[in-house]
Amino acid sequence: MRKTEGVGAQPKGPGIVVICGPTGVGKTAAAIALCEAVGGGIVGADAMQVYRFMDIGTAKPTAGEQARVHHDLIDVVDPDEDFDAARYLRLADAAIARLAAAAKVPVVVGGTGLYIRALLHGIFPGAPGNPDVRRELRRRLSAEGAPALHRELAARDPEAAARIHPNDRQRIVRALEVLAVTGRPLSELQRRHGFRQQRYRALQIGLDLERRELYRRIDRRVDRMLEEGLLDEVRGLLRRGYPATLKSMQSIGYRHMAAYLAGRLDWDEAVRTLKRDTRRYAKRQLTWFRADPAVRWYPAGDEDRISTTVAAFLKKRRPS
Repeated sequence: MRKTEGVGAQPKGPGIVVICGPTGVGKTAAAIALCEAVGGGIVGADAMQVYRFMDIGTAKPTAGEQARVHHDLIDVVDPDEDFDAARYLRLADAAIARLAAAAKVPVVVGGTGLYIRALLHGIFPGAPGNPDVRRELRRRLSAEGAPALHRELAARDPEAAARIHPNDRQRIVRALEVLAVTGRPLSELQRRHGFRQQRYRALQIGLDLERRELYRRIDRRVDRMLEEGLLDEVRGLLRRGYPATLKSMQSIGYRHMAAYLAGRLDWDEAVRTLKRDTRRYAKRQLTWFRADPAVRWYPAGDEDRISTTVAAFLKKRRPS
C-alpha cells in the first residue's frame, strides 16, 4: 500500500486533528479544551492571525489562552510582509514536526480553508506567468481599482472570483494573468490538479451552529471588538507606517476602521458594513468547508463528543 505521510509528520505518529468552521463559531475555545484533554498543541490556520500588531480585529487568542496551550503560526510576520499558502505550508509543517517530536497531538485550528487544504493536500503547482501581462494588469489595477478587475474576473472565471475577495489585489491579478496566458480559467486548472495528495493522516472536525445564532454571535463579537479598542488598534497601525492599502489592512475590520478614520464612512455605516461583511465571510467559509466530504460536523460546544471522536482517531496507527 502506498504511504501518504506528509512532510514533517512522524511515519508512525498519531496523525493530526483539524478544527475548522466559520468565524465566531468557537473554534479557539473548542481547540483549547481538546488540547487540554488529549495533550495537544495548536497550529493556527488563520490568514490574519499571522500578523503582528493585529490582535483585536483578528480575534487572536488572548495571552491567557496562549498560556494554557502552546500556539504556533501566530505573530510570525509584520503587516507589510508577504504571506501566502506556500509560506504557511512550510511553517505549519515545521510546527507539526516539533509537536510530534514532543509527543503532543498537533491540532490545526482556523477558518482559512485555503491554508488547511494546502496543508492536507499540497499546493496547486501554478500556471505559466508572463511579466508583460502582469505589468499591464498592475497598471490597470492602479488606474481602475481592484473591484473593477474583480468584476472582470467574475465575468470570465466566476468560480475563482467567488473565492477571491474584491480587494485581494494579488490574487485577482494572478487569476487574470492565468486567463490571459493559458486561455483557461484558474479554477479549471485547479480542478485538474484535484488536490488528491494526502500529506497527513487527518481527522477534520467542523463546528456547526444554527445560522441565526451564528450571525447573532458575529454581531456581538464585532461589538466586543469595538469596545476592546479596534479603532485604536487600526489608528496605531497607521501611525506605525502601515498604510490602509496593504493587503493585511484591507481585511475585514481593518478596512472599515481605516475608512472611518479617512472620513469615507461615518461611524454607524462603518459598524453596519463591518457586521455585514463578517456575516458574508462566515457564509463563504461554510460554503468552502461544506464542500469537503472529509469534514465531520459537530454542534459547536459539543466538546464531549468531539473528544470521544478524537480519542478513537488517535488510537489508530498509520497503515504500513
